Amino acid sequence: MLQRRTPGACLAAAFCLLIHGAFAQSGSDLGAVPPPPPGRSSAPARPLAAAGVVAELRKGGYVLYFRHAATDFSRNDAASRSDDDCANQRNLSQKGRAEARAIGRAFAALRIPVGEVLASPMCRTMETARLVAGKATPAPEVRGLAQFTREDPRRYEGVRIRFVTPRAAGDNLIVASHGNPFHGVAGPPYLAEGELAVIRPTRGDFAVIARVRPADWQELLVAGR
Repeated sequence: MLQRRTPGACLAAAFCLLIHGAFAQSGSDLGAVPPPPPGRSSAPARPLAAAGVVAELRKGGYVLYFRHAATDFSRNDAASRSDDDCANQRNLSQKGRAEARAIGRAFAALRIPVGEVLASPMCRTMETARLVAGKATPAPEVRGLAQFTREDPRRYEGVRIRFVTPRAAGDNLIVASHGNPFHGVAGPPYLAEGELAVIRPTRGDFAVIARVRPADWQELLVAGR
């Protein structure tokens, strides 16, 4: 079974929880953001074994939301003049690029169907999508709707609509974005860099059925043989 690593598993649980939350938020779209709906959690209600995750991914009908892969935290976006100004953004690290390529190879080996691929227009999210899926369409709404302030609950409505819109069997929508849009719609805990949330849309709602960190893909590859 996939082992969900949470801050509570740390030896100094309270300290680790504080550091994990601060790191996760600082690694996302910075600044004030709308809180998630009260009581909403993105932790799967019934964790699936690796074989079950593989079976569902192959079946399709899901939204596969990735937080961008590991980044170089010696850089930030403060001087960025546009979404494609990669020279002035926090970009993927070499570790992040290797992780994203490995996930892409796992997708191919496990025969996971890939349909539309949407990404926040930022360089780290576009690159993550291309390395995982081989393509990416920039979609500003999956980063956050610019016409609303950062604190406005409607800011992530574009993300929520993707999560609740049913997908056809045999088709998975891939979304590569940031930690805060996912947290603002699906609730805590935050996604780690490179982590995947497998989202089952329903009519008007959605459920997170699995979360897969970069290190978990080897277990899925073994289960999918």
